[in-house]
Amino acid sequence: MSREFELCPGRRVGGDQPCFIIAEIGQNHQGDLDIAKRMIRMAKDCGADCAKFQKSELEYKFNKKALERPYTSKHSWGKTYGEHKRHLEFSHDQYRELKKYAQEVGIFFTASGMDEMAVEFLHELDVPFFKVGSGDTNNFPYLEKTAKKGRPMVISSGMQSMNTMHQVYQIVKPINPNFCFLQCTSAYPLQPEDVNLRVITAYQSAFPDIPIGYSGHETGIAISVAAVAMGAKVVERHVTLDKTWKGSDHQASLEPNELAELVKAIRTVEKAMGSPVKQLLPCEMACNEKLGKSVVAKVTIPEGTVLTLDMLTVKVGEPKGFPPEAIFDLVGRKVKINIEEDETITEQAMENHVKKVKY
Repeated sequence: MSREFELCPGRRVGGDQPCFIIAEIGQNHQGDLDIAKRMIRMAKDCGADCAKFQKSELEYKFNKKALERPYTSKHSWGKTYGEHKRHLEFSHDQYRELKKYAQEVGIFFTASGMDEMAVEFLHELDVPFFKVGSGDTNNFPYLEKTAKKGRPMVISSGMQSMNTMHQVYQIVKPINPNFCFLQCTSAYPLQPEDVNLRVITAYQSAFPDIPIGYSGHETGIAISVAAVAMGAKVVERHVTLDKTWKGSDHQASLEPNELAELVKAIRTVEKAMGSPVKQLLPCEMACNEKLGKSVVAKVTIPEGTVLTLDMLTVKVGEPKGFPPEAIFDLVGRKVKINIEEDETITEQAMENHVKKVKY
């Protein structure tokens, strides 16, 4: 069982805690603060635990040539990649406004710090936890500095190898024990054959003392629900108000009705996981009374007969008698009354039966 820790104030993850569901708004807000607020409200209304954004300090995330390169994609918000990213980037004051709005709505708020200076700002903003995007998971200086801030960390693992994830664990664990890994494949939209949910199991074996989760970029909700059934303690999915909007992430995002269905399905699966103890349950009693079978006399059995297997069969009987699993135990026992063919074999018909005394 994965160790649990407090990811957000009053909200723990891991162990037997419910799955923590992150609605990744990212930059699907189109650079519009009002849309961003609508998406925060939507995430809350759909039952997500956290609304998450992506914060970059562009001159620290990209070099000059990367920002100056032409960007002619149909998803572009500017002639260069820098202009495109600046259109989608909220200011520090806007982030403060969004965080305040999330508090008013009643949903946790955080962001992926896409570079070290963004992490510094998010630390100042007092987000409950840091999300490490897949692009920074093998950025070891960044990881070390982020871990030293002392806030819980959720670390995605897209584009990484198991060897790299072992290195990440060895770097972060001694500094900050409150972190988890998310299985992730960095493709948008993600095809089912590239999801590799079995990595969740591999992570659970390799890192048994931290929670393991799933960050999905597939379409639909089935795979994310399956991840929870496999033990994912955190699930992150991109969300949008409209999949047809401009932007490369929208197609791999969930619209409000899908997010609501995902949350509902996850909570249903969590209930269904239940107990590992197999036993007759109270809810099964009615069916057992109606359809449960008993041991029945296959032939007439005179008083004093020692039972053999060929004298017995199994049917739905009235009244109830010995259950079918007791049939072999009845062989060799003696009956003390006459039993007609097709009658139920009851305890009262057997020698050595002790009548219960009612007080």
